[in-house]
Amino acid sequence: MTVAPVRVVVVDDDGLVRAGLRLILGGSEAVDVVGEAADGHAALTVVERERPDVVLMDIRMPGLDGLAATRRLTERGATARVIVLTTFDTDEMVLTALRHGAAGFLLKDTPPADLVEAVVRAARGEPMLSPSVTAQVISAATRDRDSSRRLTAEERVARLTDREREVAVAIGRGMSNAEIAAELYLGLATVKTHIGRILTKLEASNRVQIALCVHDAGLT
Repeated sequence: MTVAPVRVVVVDDDGLVRAGLRLILGGSEAVDVVGEAADGHAALTVVERERPDVVLMDIRMPGLDGLAATRRLTERGATARVIVLTTFDTDEMVLTALRHGAAGFLLKDTPPADLVEAVVRAARGEPMLSPSVTAQVISAATRDRDSSRRLTAEERVARLTDREREVAVAIGRGMSNAEIAAELYLGLATVKTHIGRILTKLEASNRVQIALCVHDAGLT
């Protein structure tokens, strides 16, 4: 059975960067670049029109930046998974983007093959943060965690069953579904069921937000 290519929209205010990303992604049969935009306002229009699977979203743009655009896409219920693009993985705005609903982030110097793989994985709903990157994000979260967010996280985590809590903590450690299944002696289908319930109870839109929530609650 032929698998349809992943539909992607590229958003960056630098025309050369957009051209480079289009060239890289266009070289793979697994990806189809269906649109591009130079700022957040244009991105909202293109995403609404094209309904892509994945959006590669630059953070720093004039007018409506990538943070605000990501938040608006989340508020509008867009199904596209947003991957924010950044020059430095220590950029604190990346953390804000993740809280706004982004599925993960990539460095702009990501090797072409890895970029294509990341886009395809994001479209499948797979985790976009490796354990090492998760650790960096959690480290950034530690710097700006406040009491109100901690209390909110603790209240949400309290809704979880013991097993759901174990799965949530495993996600916070950057583990994949297969790794969670092996560690907790569960079937993959069961893990996916737990994750669905965890997303609802924690009011999270993706597993990155689960990781941030369990961290804010002091579980990782």
